[in-house]
Amino acid sequence: MRSGKVKLDELENAITNETILISIMTANNEVGTIEPIKQIASIAKKHGIYFHTDSVQGIGNIKINVHDIGIDALSLSAHKFYGPKGVGALYIKSEVDFERILDGGHQEKNKRAGTENVAEIVGLGKAIEIANRNIDEYNKKLIDLREYYITEVEKRISNVKLNGARYDRLSGNANFSFKGVEGENLLLKLDACGICASAGSACNSGEPEPSHVLIAIGTPKEYINSALRVTFGEENTKEDVDFLIDNLARIVEEVRKV
Repeated sequence: MRSGKVKLDELENAITNETILISIMTANNEVGTIEPIKQIASIAKKHGIYFHTDSVQGIGNIKINVHDIGIDALSLSAHKFYGPKGVGALYIKSEVDFERILDGGHQEKNKRAGTENVAEIVGLGKAIEIANRNIDEYNKKLIDLREYYITEVEKRISNVKLNGARYDRLSGNANFSFKGVEGENLLLKLDACGICASAGSACNSGEPEPSHVLIAIGTPKEYINSALRVTFGEENTKEDVDFLIDNLARIVEEVRKV
């Protein structure tokens, strides 16, 4: 779909007798669209196959109960909810068996050999405890900032396109394309103002090709190379958003004149 959501009918039609797993992101890391993972889990269960969700973007931002949704496996990363970098976790339902990842010792229930990084594991646990405790308040704050930003950008800058779902998206995510503006040029000028943003996902940094996500959702050619992903967090304020909007509007106007 143009919003970035998985088409459930196409997903189900793609299942064959050899399909053993469906793996779908909980939310897209570029455009922020939240996927219908409960419905996808139902499709997987209907066909007797496993369902895994990459919830790196979701955990800490979305309330997820693996039992209620029907998730067989889920992956997450601590830095996405203000935990230590370099540590993550993989939830696997007890009924699901899988081959060892690394041979050697018998750590992690004999599935992954190697001494555990206890300090970072504890940090991950504490970070998610705090995130879940404050998740409603956190999301309300970020949605308010996001909606203010989207409204002001659409009001003050012409020829812009919001990428992804309008409302069914991560609370702190806003991805815009600006006609007639090169994304990398925009990033450099924002960086000079002390504003950190991105043109896509960190996974594809350095790639010269247009975003495969924007291509997949049918983004018009004149907008494909001008995407700017902004994500708001715990420490951001309305004053920060005003500073961003003022500089963004000025820079887009300057670049378009050139």
